[in-house]
Amino acid sequence: MAKVLVCDDDKEIVEAIEIYLTQEGYEVLKAYDGEEALKVLKTGGVDLLVIDVMMPKLDGIRATLKIREENNMPIIILSAKSEDADKILGLNVGADDYVTKPFNPLELVARVKSQLRRYTQLGSTVDVEKKSVYTVGGLMIDDDLKEVTVDGEFVKLTPIEYNILLLLVKNQGKVFSIDQIYESIWNEDAIGVDNTVAVHIRHIREKIEINPKDPRYLKVVWGVGYKVEKI
Repeated sequence: MAKVLVCDDDKEIVEAIEIYLTQEGYEVLKAYDGEEALKVLKTGGVDLLVIDVMMPKLDGIRATLKIREENNMPIIILSAKSEDADKILGLNVGADDYVTKPFNPLELVARVKSQLRRYTQLGSTVDVEKKSVYTVGGLMIDDDLKEVTVDGEFVKLTPIEYNILLLLVKNQGKVFSIDQIYESIWNEDAIGVDNTVAVHIRHIREKIEINPKDPRYLKVVWGVGYKVEKI
């Protein structure tokens, strides 16, 4: 049974989310500010975090930054703000998904399932015949171990970052449009997702490139999309 930590200073929202997630078989842990969420996480065993942006003591953005220093579990940010800038901010600090209030609880549950499925697959046992190691120059992905190294140094990626990079590395030289990347990784129709994909691409570059502004591996093809260059 997966454990989901729900953090929001509105107790009614926490209780409502708890009801829906419990019905789906998840164990729900609760917190009402960022500091309390960090304390719960230290006890271990949390598989996914749903966290509000605006909270007392420690807001969701700063809490996510602290969590990302040592934990790659999926994080879904909640916020009453719907502007693109706020969505980008959430993704910039390491969130995997963003849900705007007011939201449909069933949609949130679906996103929780999707994120947990991807996260679980990263740590799952791969079939023997799938022993796959992909290399591009000094970049290597061991898809059995779910490990990424650049020039022998391990790179820590979030599940979505890993899946995007794996998709592009497995198809070296092929250009993927933003919509193709989104639909392949999120398994959802791509509607207004340019910023979402662009933020994750930038994060990947910051982690695998010596100079993210002049990338060696992850290239943009202007007006078309992205590709990993054959080296």
